[in-house]
Amino acid sequence: MIGWLRRRAAPRPIPEPAWQVALARHPFVAERSATELARLRDLAAHFLDAKEFHGANGFVITDAVAVTIALQAVLPLLYLAPARKPGLALQWYDDFVGIVVHPDEVLARRSVADDVGVVHNYQEVLAGEAMEGGPVMLNWKDVAAAGATADRGYNVVIHEFIHKIDMRDGAADGCPPLRSRAQREHWVTLMGQEYQRFREQVIVAERFGGEAPWLDAYGAESIGEFFAVAGEAYFVNRPRFTDAFPALGPLFDSFFVPSGNGRPG
Repeated sequence: MIGWLRRRAAPRPIPEPAWQVALARHPFVAERSATELARLRDLAAHFLDAKEFHGANGFVITDAVAVTIALQAVLPLLYLAPARKPGLALQWYDDFVGIVVHPDEVLARRSVADDVGVVHNYQEVLAGEAMEGGPVMLNWKDVAAAGATADRGYNVVIHEFIHKIDMRDGAADGCPPLRSRAQREHWVTLMGQEYQRFREQVIVAERFGGEAPWLDAYGAESIGEFFAVAGEAYFVNRPRFTDAFPALGPLFDSFFVPSGNGRPG
């Protein structure tokens, strides 16, 4: 480990072997242009400088683990700030420092009170979790499989960091911070329509044997989860995503690839 368990005075460059291994494992990143890859590498180095990694249940954080997570975590930030201002882009993630990595999924205990005040206890299997103002939890089994699961639009790292972006203006409500009321109204309307359409597809598939949607059914849990599930698919398998959700491709572009921040074209 070369010092990514704590903050440093200046970002340490990512070693070439570690970078090349990470790219080889993630074709959805490696296929980007040389300019974009250089930008991602710089963002990842700053991310590694700012965050602290902790292994849980005996899991050991290595260089490969840290770089793999950083590479995927910064993908949504690629055009959220000018190319030469990685620190500005990383402000989207400045509400936390810790990243906890478990070897596999986590069984979490939950409690919820119903409308009459009765508390119900249950257990929930978590692939990852992003807490408002708190750390991000990931499981290495899913993180390491990101290259293989991109075909179905699944990526636990991007999912949790989309939640972090969503929560920058409060609760995870499926809408990131936007500059104007008109932009927010447009986003909320379109996302709401697409969420309801997706939710109906999931219900038909699960209750009546209809065709299952391509996107992870977990996105039907809430509009916040729909944004995170759709967001991970947008970044790891854009062709399939825009085919399934043609209205959301341009909408996501309007936020994640804003004009004036050095995007190609």
